Amino acid sequence: MTALASRFGFATRAIHHGYDPLDHQGALVPPIHVSATFAFPTTDYGMRIFTGEQSGYTYTRIANPTLALLEARLASLENGAAAVVFGSGMGAISATLWTLLSAGDEVLVDTTLYGCTFALLHHGMSRFGVTVRHVDMSDPARVESAISSRTRLVYFESPANPNMRLTDIAEVARITRSHGIPLAVDNTYCTPYLQRPLDFGADIVLHSATKYLGGHGDLTAGAAVFRDAELAERVRMRGLKDLTGAVLSPQDAFLVLRGLKTLPLRMQRHCDNAQAIADCLAAHPAVEAVHYPGLGTFPQHALARRQMARAGGMVAFELHGGLDAGKRFMDALQLVTRAVSLGDAETLAQHPASMTHSTYTPEERRAHLISDGLVRLSAGLEDTDDLLADIGQALDYATRSVPAACEAGPAAA
Repeated sequence: MTALASRFGFATRAIHHGYDPLDHQGALVPPIHVSATFAFPTTDYGMRIFTGEQSGYTYTRIANPTLALLEARLASLENGAAAVVFGSGMGAISATLWTLLSAGDEVLVDTTLYGCTFALLHHGMSRFGVTVRHVDMSDPARVESAISSRTRLVYFESPANPNMRLTDIAEVARITRSHGIPLAVDNTYCTPYLQRPLDFGADIVLHSATKYLGGHGDLTAGAAVFRDAELAERVRMRGLKDLTGAVLSPQDAFLVLRGLKTLPLRMQRHCDNAQAIADCLAAHPAVEAVHYPGLGTFPQHALARRQMARAGGMVAFELHGGLDAGKRFMDALQLVTRAVSLGDAETLAQHPASMTHSTYTPEERRAHLISDGLVRLSAGLEDTDDLLADIGQALDYATRSVPAACEAGPAAA
């Protein structure tokens, strides 16, 4: 099975890649290797492992058989050469950036970033001499203009968290490649089932595996997948082993492996519900704007169709009435859960201006394209009609608008 798995389709590899039950006493489910350290048959064997002449395991902070299986499977699903897994998505981002960047270097990042990534860059890396420059990467020409002799990395999310802006991965990759600069893309929102940035020329793909890859809200994990196996090893031996120690537990690696088996089925349902919710929102008078790549009115709809298999499970929308309307909508929800994170079986909603980005000033939020009335919604796996009914009544309450309850209908193409 291991030798043949690379020929198989995505769902088959998500279930089988890298594991043969007959190599493990016939166990259909991969074992969890909980040992922190590993014994050597001889001193010379151990010496060869430490010098790199021999492959094997020494200590789980560096590598572990359960983690190695997850890494092989993720690399296969992203069409990468190698992967490294971590204890969280921020562990993956931190270890990768600390490996690639040094004092005096510059990193170009998109205008909109996940809040903790923003904090890592501005409250962490900038303190140690790394220059962080924000560029509106929805226009690749601006990336070209911003690159300097000090630029060592270009980094963005597509879709961006929380406002769903897209970046043309292939075009930015063409630019970075011409300058010999690595490109890193956070693919958490899409997962490799909907989008594979390495196929478009990116060098590094990052994930918070806490989200869709795990899929059940019961773990924290992260991953980085690389076009170049040598770079993956650098990140493992520097960023993971020495700089962050952000090791993933074998138990959580097992849960991510289990989540991957149903990823294709779950993503289809997430996408179906998100499309229905976006259609509902677009028709409601309380809503000022809907940001969802699956809508024909989305400014980057054509780009979404080029680089995403479907439009994803995340919807962002802006309410008339700003901050107060956003808070009223959130408090009126009865089925949808008020919570941060995303990609769970449950539908989750968060209001950045009063939650994740409440520490920003209104001016800072506007600068990063996050309006006070913006709500981010992660469509779960519930019955569509139930979700639309709850969202519809909350919208009506948010602005005391004329009732226009959403009704279920066929998902738009």
